[in-house]
Amino acid sequence: MSENDQPHEPVAADPVVVDSGSGKPRRPKPANPASRPRGGGSRALALLLSLIAVMMSGYVGWRQWQQARSSVADDQTLVTLQQRVQNLETTLTGVSDGRASLNQRLNDADQVNRSLREQLLDQAERTRHLEDAVARLAEKSRSGHDAMLLDETESLLRMGAERYTLFHDAQGAAAAYALADQTLAAVNDGIYSGVRQNIEDERTALMKSQPLSQASALQRLSELRAAMATLPLKPLDRPGNAESGMWSRIGRALAGVIKVQRDHGTSLTPDDARLTRELLSLDLAQAQAALLARDSQAYAAALQQAQAGLAAGFDDRATAVQAAQATLKQLPAALPPNASVHLGAALSELRNLRALHALKPAAGSVPAPAATAAHPATAGGVRR
Repeated sequence: MSENDQPHEPVAADPVVVDSGSGKPRRPKPANPASRPRGGGSRALALLLSLIAVMMSGYVGWRQWQQARSSVADDQTLVTLQQRVQNLETTLTGVSDGRASLNQRLNDADQVNRSLREQLLDQAERTRHLEDAVARLAEKSRSGHDAMLLDETESLLRMGAERYTLFHDAQGAAAAYALADQTLAAVNDGIYSGVRQNIEDERTALMKSQPLSQASALQRLSELRAAMATLPLKPLDRPGNAESGMWSRIGRALAGVIKVQRDHGTSLTPDDARLTRELLSLDLAQAQAALLARDSQAYAAALQQAQAGLAAGFDDRATAVQAAQATLKQLPAALPPNASVHLGAALSELRNLRALHALKPAAGSVPAPAATAAHPATAGGVRR
């Protein structure tokens, strides 16, 4: 422990002496330095205290300087925050204005939507009225269109039946029935499905009643008629069979002296040849007509006449004539048996359904007694 650090006893203060003459205080003369104990320690202590005071004042000044700097930074931060707050206030003001404008626009949009909704409801109502009107118009037009189709179907069925009855043309009648089925299929009513089934059955029966050989026979008869102009006629100077009698020997003996022969090699004049060809063509045409009419007797008779005419007037040694004779022998098998098809069921059913369909609205519009009284007459009309 140093001398300065050792504790010292307190030093008594120097007494102050008041001068009686002047009245001023007067410090007495210091005593002998040797008589003062340990005066260096006080000075060291005073120096230390002054150093501490300087350090404290420096620290206080440094703290004040730091506080001044921090206060400046705080002021700058405060200014920045104030600016940001002002910007936020400005932004909030703009947002408030935008929100007010948006609310106004939403209100306007609500009003527009309300008006559009009302217009849409009006349009929907008008569209519904238009749809009802179009539906009524379509119902009227469809009823007229269906009536026209039913009339056309009935006409086709009647035409097919009459064609088969008059001409036995099963192919033409089947074609008419096919058109009637297509026409009836366009009618928008399922009540006529049974009629379509009957039409199909009758058309199938017509197709089965006419074999395929009949069309081939008609084609072959047409080819024979076309070939009549080129078939060679029979000549008159054909050598007869060799005879071994007395007269044949006399004829051979006189053949070197006298020879008798005709000037031309044909048996007929040009007019007679043309007549022969025309007669044979007429026989073939008659066979075609009988085949179309399904008249087996007339068909067989016409073929026999054609065979006889071909054998009498044409050269049977020619290849074309022989082919024609072979064809005529095959043609009688082309006539089908006389099995007629019963038609008219589909037509009758169609007429009955149309009559019932026409009576439905009338039955709903008249009173019940009148409707019940009208049933017998209706049934009788349908039976007719």
